[in-house]
Amino acid sequence: MAPKKNPLNLNPLQLRTLTLLQEIARLENKPVDGEEGAFAITGLPHAHGNHFHLGHAVVAAKDATGLQNDAVWTILERKGIVKREPGQAILTAAGVGYDTGLRDEILHHSDH
Repeated sequence: MAPKKNPLNLNPLQLRTLTLLQEIARLENKPVDGEEGAFAITGLPHAHGNHFHLGHAVVAAKDATGLQNDAVWTILERKGIVKREPGQAILTAAGVGYDTGLRDEILHHSDH
C-alpha cells in the first residue's frame, strides 16, 4: 500500500504555510543544536505589493497569509512540525521532511 498523502491531514492554508517555512529554513540554513534534522527560522518575509521574494523565487502574498495567522502556527505546533521560541521558530525534522506537494505550485521561479 502506498503511503498516505498528507498523513497529518493539514488543510490547504497549513500546507502552503509549511511549504514556505520549509523554503525559509532551507535558505537560512541554520541547523538547531541538539535537534537532529531541525532548522531555525529567524525571519519571516513581508510582502511588498502582491508578492515577496524567497531567494530566487517569487511568492504571491495570497499564498502566505498563514505566516501571520496564529491559528495556523498553533496547529503546526500541535502536529510537531514547528516549535515557537522567543525570536525564532524551529522547523522540526518532521516539518523539514513533510511532502506538501506544493513547492512548485507556490514558489515561482523565473525562466531566465
